[in-house]
Amino acid sequence: MNEKIQQDAQPSKERAEVFEFGIYTLGDISTDPISGKSPNARDRLKEIVAAAKLADEAGIDVFGVGEHHRLDFAVTSPPVLLAAIAQATKRIRLTSATTVLGTSDPVRVFEDFATLDLLSDGRAEIIAGRGAYVESFPLFGFELENYKELFHEKLNLLLELNKAEHITWNGKYRTPLQNAEIAPRPDQTHLPVWVGVGGTPQSAELAGSLGLGMTLAILGGDPARFKSLVEVYRAAGIRAGHKKEALKVAITSHGYIADSTTQAKDEYYPYYANYVSQFMGGKQRGEKMAREQFEQLASPINALAVGSPEMLVEKILAQHELFGHHRFMAQFDIGGIPFSKVAASIELLATKVAPVVRRELSKGTVIKAD
Repeated sequence: MNEKIQQDAQPSKERAEVFEFGIYTLGDISTDPISGKSPNARDRLKEIVAAAKLADEAGIDVFGVGEHHRLDFAVTSPPVLLAAIAQATKRIRLTSATTVLGTSDPVRVFEDFATLDLLSDGRAEIIAGRGAYVESFPLFGFELENYKELFHEKLNLLLELNKAEHITWNGKYRTPLQNAEIAPRPDQTHLPVWVGVGGTPQSAELAGSLGLGMTLAILGGDPARFKSLVEVYRAAGIRAGHKKEALKVAITSHGYIADSTTQAKDEYYPYYANYVSQFMGGKQRGEKMAREQFEQLASPINALAVGSPEMLVEKILAQHELFGHHRFMAQFDIGGIPFSKVAASIELLATKVAPVVRRELSKGTVIKAD
């Protein structure tokens, strides 16, 4: 793979260079541990559209939709859902979170997101990743042993498709393209492409060498553990000839916001523990997360974005000191949490967190939560 590809698929020049806030969802289908209510896929999809509409009206910058191919997730086709969201919103950016590129056809991915871009008047983005789950490999006929090579080759092809209306290309895992017409072309000059990174230096280096944005998932623990990844990313980008200011970093996290940190932790704990049990290893171990462990994860020094608006401001500013990142995205709707609580968190993020973070970053100062 040619890791020297020049990639200018960055957000348009018309967009102001301000710190961005986003919401993302994976659309898990979980029984509410308190009410016992179990949504179906239709209900979850409609909730996601409603959340995006609310985020758009509240002034959130980005809305992301993830991809899974299991019965306990509602979203298998992010561009289809994002196209529906495009019709219900006016200004919010629309991105995958992530597109599992290793088991997708890059031509189809480009066509889908170019179509989304046209329908949304230039609001589409792609976060391309390898994926945390592997069910899509046997489902779509790919070998898991080719996990890394598939992603590299297909990312290479996706970036080539983003450059021109016609392409001639040859690779190992897909039939060749000979002067193929790539249609439609997006409303933007290029589709912005980010690379989703879970924790491997190789992925961070790849994103930097290509000059793409890096979306870094920090779901728990001390954020300082990830500083080296951002350094690897920026160093690789600069070595490849990309300008430092073009190397964008986004941080993603689970989270929940309420009027006070105590309220936020009390309300969120049952749903977070439920999600961990079902999707993050607890179910296989037969364990339920203890409240003490949750309290540690939600402590001021750790990444879980749970607390009052003031606590969220402190955490985001502390992370900005570490990473100098450009975007923060939170996943609120996990573990069967009611939509009303998700909606309240979105409102607080937009009205109580985002303005303060932007104000403090503009001053170059850091504040502490009570």
